[in-house]
Amino acid sequence: MHNHQPVDYHCPFCSLSAEQAPDVVYRTERVFALVSPRWWPNNPGHLLIIPIAHHENLYDLPASEGLAVFEATRLLARTMRRVYGCDGVSTRQHNEPSGGQDVWHFHQHLFPRYPHDNLYGTSAEPEWLPSHQRQEFATKLRAALNQH
Repeated sequence: MHNHQPVDYHCPFCSLSAEQAPDVVYRTERVFALVSPRWWPNNPGHLLIIPIAHHENLYDLPASEGLAVFEATRLLARTMRRVYGCDGVSTRQHNEPSGGQDVWHFHQHLFPRYPHDNLYGTSAEPEWLPSHQRQEFATKLRAALNQH
């Protein structure tokens, strides 16, 4: 279909799904979620929800995998709202270069939202945030998820 992944592509999400990365806050047999290393200044602690099976984009994603992503997103959105004290959440997902996709493995973003946070008017920080700086968010979310 509409694929852009190079033949010799080394998928960073496939590597992460095989590891127990410290930023992972949720995992099932079909999906995992982690605190994103890419940071928006007014929306700290946003998550990436990623199917474990490699599918490049929405066009390739089987419905059952999409359902697993949606179920995880809903659970994590409720948990994020409670733990972060945010006023809402936003999701977004990108497909193909013109759609803003830059990792060739389907994933969905889940952002905490606050009044006047200007999420869509700001850019991500230029440097990725080191894992140890994301741990506060990961620890809080994991603890809240384990209470259920």
